[in-house]
Parts: sequence; C-alpha cells; structure tokens
Amino acid sequence: MIGICALYATPNLYGEDHAVQISAGKNAVLDAAVVEKVTAELAAANISSKSIVLENDQILIRLKDSDTQLVAREKIDKALGDNYIVAMNLAPDTPDWLESLGGTPMKLGLDLRGGVHFLMEVDMKSALSKTLQDMAGDFKTALRDEGIRYRTVKQLDDGVEIYFRDQETLDSAEFFLKNRNRDLVFVERTGLVIFANMSDQKLAETRDYAVKQNITIIRNRVTQLGVSDPTVQKQGPDRIVVQLPGIQDTAKAKEILNATATLEYREVDLEHDVRDAINGRVPAGSELLPYDKGGPQLLKKQVIVAGSSIIDANSGVDQYGMPKVSISLDSKGGAKMLNFTKRAVGKPMAVVFIEFKTTGERDADDKLIFEEERRVISVATINGVFGNQFETTGLDSPQEAYDLALLLRAGALIAPIQIIEERTVGPSLGQENIDLGTKAIVYGFIAVLIFMLIYYKKFGFVANIALTLNLVMIIGVMSMFPAAALTLPGMAGIVLTVGMAVDANVLIFERIREEVKDGRSPQQAIHYGYDSAFSTILDANITTFLVGLILFAVGTGPIKGFSITLMIGIITSMFTAIIVTRVIVNAWWGGRRLTKLSI
Repeated sequence: MIGICALYATPNLYGEDHAVQISAGKNAVLDAAVVEKVTAELAAANISSKSIVLENDQILIRLKDSDTQLVAREKIDKALGDNYIVAMNLAPDTPDWLESLGGTPMKLGLDLRGGVHFLMEVDMKSALSKTLQDMAGDFKTALRDEGIRYRTVKQLDDGVEIYFRDQETLDSAEFFLKNRNRDLVFVERTGLVIFANMSDQKLAETRDYAVKQNITIIRNRVTQLGVSDPTVQKQGPDRIVVQLPGIQDTAKAKEILNATATLEYREVDLEHDVRDAINGRVPAGSELLPYDKGGPQLLKKQVIVAGSSIIDANSGVDQYGMPKVSISLDSKGGAKMLNFTKRAVGKPMAVVFIEFKTTGERDADDKLIFEEERRVISVATINGVFGNQFETTGLDSPQEAYDLALLLRAGALIAPIQIIEERTVGPSLGQENIDLGTKAIVYGFIAVLIFMLIYYKKFGFVANIALTLNLVMIIGVMSMFPAAALTLPGMAGIVLTVGMAVDANVLIFERIREEVKDGRSPQQAIHYGYDSAFSTILDANITTFLVGLILFAVGTGPIKGFSITLMIGIITSMFTAIIVTRVIVNAWWGGRRLTKLSI
C-alpha cells in the first residue's frame, strides 16, 4: 500500500509545462498542415518549444516559461484566425511510463494553480416566458381533454389569456382550471376572457428553479470539460458564480459555459408552398427558418420532441465518414418520436438548432436582452419507424458534433445566461500561495521531527519514519483520485493531520512508558501500550473524520478542500501511526531480550 502511494505521488516531482492548446472551431480541422503552420510561425518568432504534438483532436505545444507561453499564444492566434480556439494551459510533465500506469500530478485548486472566475447572470425574462408558454400549452391540452371548447389561447408578457364564446363555457373552464392549478391566479376580464398568471409563490419558485437548474447544468458542463475542484454556486436571486482552476485562457470555457444550445425535431410543412412563405405569406401554424445547405425551410410550429427529452448524446461518424450525434431520448420523448414516425415514414423531418445570443443591450430593469436564433441543421427523410435511439447528421465538423453532444448530454440551460464579470487568478499568485503553504508544512514538519527525536529517542525516530510515510501517502492518495484537489485550506488540513498523527504516537509511547513504570517487561510494555491506546486513538479519529465528512457534504470550495485532505490524512495517519510503527518496533525490538527501552 505504501509502495503504491509512493508510486502515484512521484508525478508531483516532475511539475508542469506552460503550454498552448489549439482546438478546431466550426468549419475547421486539425491536421499535419496546421502543425507545420504553427511550427513555422514559432520559428519565425524565434520561439523554441519543448514539443508540438497533435493528439485527441488537439495540438499541444509545450513551452519553457509563462512569458514565452503568452507570446506564443498571441502569434499562433493571429496566424490561425477565428476558426481555431487557441488557449493557454498547464500540461503535466509526467513521464510516459508513469502516465501508462495512470499516474498524474495532484490536482490544485483555484487559489494554488490559478484559473478563472466568472459571474453569470440568468435571463429571468426568458425563463418566465418559457413557463408561460408551457402554461398556455397545458391549458389547451387540459381543456380539450375535458371537452371544454375555447376560441383561442394567447400568451402575454405577464400571463395567459383564454377566450371563450359564451359565459357558461367560461364559468365551467374557470372552475375546472382553478381546481387543477392551485398555484395560479385566474381573473375574469371583459370580452369573455380569463386571464391566468402565476401567484407570488409560484413566481418565486420559477425564478429559483431556473437558477438551480442552470447551476446543475453548468456543473455537468464543467465536468465534461474535465476541470477538477470547480466551484459553481448561487449568488443573489439571479446570478451564478463559476470558478475553474487550472484554466489560464477563458476562450473554450466561455464557449461551453455560455452556450444555450438545444435541439427541436420538427415536421417539414409539405402542405404549403415554401416560395409563398419566402415572399411573406407564412401560413398559420408554420414558420420559415434558414437552412444553409438547402435554402429556407417551412416547418410546422408543433415540436415533435424537444431537447429536454434528450438523456444522452455521443458524437461519432456515420457510414459515410461524416460527423454525427447519436441521440437517446427518455421514455416520454421516445413515445412521441415513435408515434410520429409511425405516420410519417417517407416524409422529411427537420432538426432545428436553437441558441440565445446577447444583444449587448439592457432593458429598463438593467437586465441583459437576449435574442433567440433558430436555424435548421439537418433535413432527412424518415425511412423507418424509430423511438428512443436515432442519429442527427448534417453537422459541419467533428468538433461541432463533439460540442453539440457535450451540450446535449449536459442539458440545455433553462434560461440564457451572460458572463457579466470575469477575473483571472494568475499562476504567479497561486505559486506564492504554494510557496507559503509549503513553508508552513515543512517548518511544522521539521519542528515535529526534532521534538519527537529529542523527547522519545529511538521511538521518536520510528515515529518520524511513520510521519514521513504519512505525508507521502496523503500526496499519493490525492494524486490517484481526480476528484481530490489540493487547496490552500487543504494545506492547513495536511498540517493538522501531521499533528494528529503525532498525537497518536504520543498516546502510544506515553502508554508504553506507564507500562514500564508499572513494572512490566519491555516486550509486555510495547504490547499493552499499543493495545491500550488503540481504542482512544480510534474514538478521537472517528469523531474528527465524521466532522470532515459533514464539512465535505455541506461545504463548497475551500471548506471542501480542507475536509478532503483532513479525511484522507486521518485514514493514512491511523495506518502509519498504529500499523507501520508497530511493524517497525516489532522488527527492531521484537524477539530480543531487553532490559530497558529507549523511550
């Protein structure tokens, strides 16, 4: 166990390289030609690199320092243009043989490694509009199922209006809807109209739900990005704080986090002439959307399946080598798709890509104004009946397929969001924190070693061996688990763990001293000393471990970082203080005739 921990702690000795990472944007590919272009650009600027490697659909350029990294990024970004995403990063310098065993350096938090801090604002107007849209659709379905006839249902900015032909039908509908929707407020207006709106409680719940769901989705996206120890939490009624350690350049992170992409599957309107729609005569119940590969498409407004029904999405290539996204629907969405395809074999179905983009303007309430952009990305003929599993094609590049699959897999945002504040924590500040934290650990560790050696003599030497192994095991365990990241409070947790490990040895050694004073032989004193102190050590560590577990469950950011190192340290310190020291003591003094102990 100690050997395994020592092996996985080894990558931390090699450090990290300052790197520039290149990813392909839309309508772009990464190949040997791009590598040659980058190499030539760096050579022209007299920038030497450690290596330039194309793998996993990315080009990684390792450089010697942060100054060279910054200049290289600017040169490459200018040379490649907007079709490529050029980002600064830190790449582990772990040897290949260690990487083949899964060895990676310990993950560092935002306060140690540097990274980016985003403050994001949720567009509540869009969230409430979506809720009102769902209300209008629900009213239509419910009244139709109940057999209550209505003229029309209109969605307004602040509610929904339902029009009727006579007072008797209106009264029946009002009674039915009030009993069915207790969290809504219904008011009768002149002209045989019922106005429905959300109650104050429902309004607050809708706003809170929009923020919480967006937080969940952003967390999923951050997980897809592979960022360790991120912070995603609510701030105020409509804002979210996102902190991403280890990311020096924000381009890719902003692209993924800020995206609001989702899909809708819609039926192509074959009953009307698309040319009439292009000339401005769009039939009711249909809409005209742009399609880059075949001209504008006339689609029916009714959605077959929306992105909210997608439970999994994976990118790949189809039988012709073209990029695709394999879609899995939930049971409700699968049933809808199955019912539609049963009656639509041989007819075309369109895939609509939807995203919200900020206009850069704000409304009267100083809230960001977003505009919805819809476009058709694929029109395909339905060749057979299908339900939960199918594929979406018509994408421009493998990178577009990958990004779309990532967004669909993580979930579409409930409401658009906009980054309103962005800060970068530089690695220089992180390095300063690392240096100060390392000094605290080293000074505290040396002080404990000296004290144990002077006060407990040879037994103190044994305890010092256990303390050193304990530190190696903590680093090894944290390096093995990607979810465990070291933060500045985590360093404090390591210092506290060292103290707790010494405390266990002190309890054992003092108990051995007491046994010697009571007249027991050295061998008996060692045996009873370890056995008697074990229950006390176990009780003390269990209670502290439970506190760490609670901190991990309810805490975020620095608190969680502290609790992780504390819990790992408790487990390793008990192992080294009780088992390792006893093995060494038995190997050193066991089976020997002793008249006294050096303790």
